[in-house]
Amino acid sequence: MFSHKPQTYPMISDRVRSFPVAIGRTVLPLVSALICLAPAIAQDQPPESMGNEADEETLEIIELGDPTAPNPSEELRPLSLDGSLLSLPGARRLMEEARTAVSAQDYDTAAQKLQDARQVLNQLSNYYQELAATFSGIDNRIFESQRALALESAQLRDRATYELALLHRAQNKPELAIPLLIQIVRSQNPTRELGQAAYQQLFELGFVDSPYPRNRDSQSSSSNP
Repeated sequence: MFSHKPQTYPMISDRVRSFPVAIGRTVLPLVSALICLAPAIAQDQPPESMGNEADEETLEIIELGDPTAPNPSEELRPLSLDGSLLSLPGARRLMEEARTAVSAQDYDTAAQKLQDARQVLNQLSNYYQELAATFSGIDNRIFESQRALALESAQLRDRATYELALLHRAQNKPELAIPLLIQIVRSQNPTRELGQAAYQQLFELGFVDSPYPRNRDSQSSSSNP
């Protein structure tokens, strides 16, 4: 038979027993202070719901936009204004200024204006041709529109070239007029009115010896042996 011996526990000193009491005395004031400061901290930080409402309001402003802002579709395009040089209206303006200078017998200014108009119109014709070729087979509407603008620019360019050639002829400078007239005949084709007028100038200057178009009498006589 085993004899039961009562267990003995080590004696807890008074210092250890007083330790939880000391912790309580230290922590409780700190916890109380944090509880008191919690409302102030909560007031400094915006609630999450307010942030969402602000984001929604900002998103609504972005989507609606400024009602007073002009509609881009209603604004005039810069190149549609007469003040723009790289445009058909701008080239026409240069040609009108050249005619005004001719009327005032300021031939040097007129020649410069016509030369500038020729360069602008030649650039426009090339640009419109490139755009038309780019949209060929993709969008027929844009293709036809750009092609028509290219033809209009080329026609106006040849008109400015013809006026410049006439100006050089009036100044007794056939060496400058003849190359321009040949360019017009090649560009316009002799069957068109402007091409025929340019060839007539070449005939009058003595650069060519056969008139065109020939009258019926000359055609019938040349066809007979």
